[in-house]
Amino acid sequence: MSRFERVLVVDWSANSTPKLGADSIWIGRAGKHPQPPENIATRAATMDVLRGEIGAALAAGERLLIAFDIGFGFPRGFAEHLTGRAEALAVWDWLADRIEDDAQNRNNRFEVAAAINRRFPGIGPFWGRPNTRDLADLPAKGNAREGHGLEELRATEAICSGAHPMWKLYTTGSVGSQSLLAQAHLARLRAEFAEVLRVWPMEAPDRLVVLAETYLSLIDPAVKAARGYACKDAAQVDLLARAFHRADMAQLMAAPAAPEILREEGWILGAGHDAALLANLPDPALTPPRLRNDCFAMPQGVDWVPVDLALERLRAALHPLTRMEEVATHQAGGRVLAAPLHARRANPPAANSAVDGYGFAHASLAGDGPYTLPLVTGRAAAGQPFAGTVPAGQAIRVLTGAILPAGVDTVVLEEDCASDGARVAFDGPVKPRANTRKAGEDVGADAAFLPAGRVLTPADLALASALGVGRVAVHERLRVGVLSTGDELLSDPETEALPHQIYDANRPMLLEIARRWGYAPVDLGQCKDDPAQITAALDRGAQDCDVILTSGGASAGDEDHVSRLLREQGNLSSWRIALKPGRPLALALWQGVPVLGLPGNPVAALVCTLIFGRPALSLMAGSGWYNPQGFLVEAAFSKRKKAGRREYLRARLDTEGRAEVFRSEGSGRISGLSWAEGLVELPDGAASIEPGIMVRYLPFTSFGL
Repeated sequence: MSRFERVLVVDWSANSTPKLGADSIWIGRAGKHPQPPENIATRAATMDVLRGEIGAALAAGERLLIAFDIGFGFPRGFAEHLTGRAEALAVWDWLADRIEDDAQNRNNRFEVAAAINRRFPGIGPFWGRPNTRDLADLPAKGNAREGHGLEELRATEAICSGAHPMWKLYTTGSVGSQSLLAQAHLARLRAEFAEVLRVWPMEAPDRLVVLAETYLSLIDPAVKAARGYACKDAAQVDLLARAFHRADMAQLMAAPAAPEILREEGWILGAGHDAALLANLPDPALTPPRLRNDCFAMPQGVDWVPVDLALERLRAALHPLTRMEEVATHQAGGRVLAAPLHARRANPPAANSAVDGYGFAHASLAGDGPYTLPLVTGRAAAGQPFAGTVPAGQAIRVLTGAILPAGVDTVVLEEDCASDGARVAFDGPVKPRANTRKAGEDVGADAAFLPAGRVLTPADLALASALGVGRVAVHERLRVGVLSTGDELLSDPETEALPHQIYDANRPMLLEIARRWGYAPVDLGQCKDDPAQITAALDRGAQDCDVILTSGGASAGDEDHVSRLLREQGNLSSWRIALKPGRPLALALWQGVPVLGLPGNPVAALVCTLIFGRPALSLMAGSGWYNPQGFLVEAAFSKRKKAGRREYLRARLDTEGRAEVFRSEGSGRISGLSWAEGLVELPDGAASIEPGIMVRYLPFTSFGL
């Protein structure tokens, strides 16, 4: 019983709307199945994840500890006064019957706390609420309480520096709100898994699944030194899960308190054992798990790698990064959504007029017309609603976008009417609800309208703004390092070049591609064919980037130092792709950061970046695996192709919509890249292309360029 095979640490949240990033729900995992910290937007989704984790542990027959950063009990006297039993789990059940918490985090915790306060003498014990929640029995400030008769802290909190009281429901450190909501959810979880789940320390931890409370600040020194996490919360759950997994649980669960205190107040797992927990973290600068060292390895016996197999293996090896941030909607263009967006209000928010005209109740019309209706005084305009009700048999002047006044459900277009200012006349018949828009006919309130992983477009920003979404959770921009190598390269085109020197074309091209794809380009410079220089540049890239693109030195020649260094220090997998242009493609890890070693010739470098780099980087950035959209067009060229390699020809469409190709297939002909507007993709097998034959054309726009 001294170890758990699986450990989860949950940083709970009392947010009233879905939220990602800092101050939201994070789950850290350690044990046989470690993963990067997971960020979840809602409590309902979190409970689904935990149910899945419990099911997986039970199926594997492995012990699972789930530790929550909330209070499992309240100070002594509370449980018995509220429920008649001096047991924290009785409070859980009491709350489970009263707490409402929906899939979008809307909940009634303040109302429940106010109801609890009414059961106690004096004022309190709970306090804290938004100014918009006027609850007479719930004071906004802690100093407004008196006479409730309960202590501020539990016994366990007295030995944890900086712990907030369980009575606090609002602003920073509102552990009370988190605990009220969590205890209700956990009571239901406990009932669901009653035979296999126990709650420590109220129950003996003698089942496969054990729930416990903890305090994330126990390992603050390690958290402060950690690097590579999305936020402090992510570092806390990840590092504490690792510490618990390595810890002697028999020692940590020997809580120094009387049984009656443990039964009613609970205890913080790890309280008083800060030093022991930190000792279980030998490297205080641990970063989230990266890729396995052998992730790019091809199966035994695979030499020439078909393009489709290479893409399949690349997709299986990579995973999205977890760093997220919250930004203003108007600044989110081109960013990748980290969570689905839900409408804060409907669009349109109320029934309104689609035209300038006259509105009335359709039921008041008799026959097929013509009709003459008296006009009420006033009008309805966008932003200037009519405050009264339009009586049956009368009409009102309405303008486009105006909220339909009470008594109006149909509008007749102004051009179809005659009016003298007191009456309006129009012909019939008129359809009910003509020229009107229903409330929410575009998007309903609370509806999910954009999925996670979407790259936000200008139209998306308009939609989100119209639906009242002012801030969005997005993945942090993927940091793409670009490094060129070679003695022959000059980085500055204004420098006078000697006959044996060439100007670096790849680096400006790749940096601009990364920028256009919405990533953060990181210029790692240009290195000579010097192992020390290349090593230093790769070290900088591993520190500052999420992925590194190199060009040159990826083959097996005497001066191909990139390949040699990656092989010796970065677990190189040199993929000989059955592809023209761009046969060699080096894939490796350098200090856990993926490195894509591109060919040195600019044409081959671009083709490999589009075919392999585009989907790989898109996956890592959080927007999913990307397949370019191509279409069939007639060829305007002739070509005989042998079997064995997939070929990509620089191409563009002529005035008749046929694909013409560049005059030369040489991979050093950079002018062909500028001339082209896309690629013609020829299949792996043999092909005989003549004018008029259908070929697959991939415009550069389908690659985001």
